[in-house]
Amino acid sequence: MTEIPEETQARALRALAEAAQTRDAEVPRLQNAVRDAAIEAIRVGAPRIRTQKLSGVSPTLFYAWLAEAGVPVRAKRRASD
Repeated sequence: MTEIPEETQARALRALAEAAQTRDAEVPRLQNAVRDAAIEAIRVGAPRIRTQKLSGVSPTLFYAWLAEAGVPVRAKRRASD
């Protein structure tokens, strides 16, 4: 029996949905590992800018992690008018 294109497409879309679901399940665990490693790096004296860049997250998220972990963080400066 010949397979129609819609069956091939449906199979590909199911595989994609499964891969996306697996990724979505792993992201929180991986993000927590990055957060914990970044906080530890700061606590042992690593430069903040280098740590933030290596973490691959925005400065806003990075400094929120630090604040939540009890690491002293300066108040954000206001943009000058």
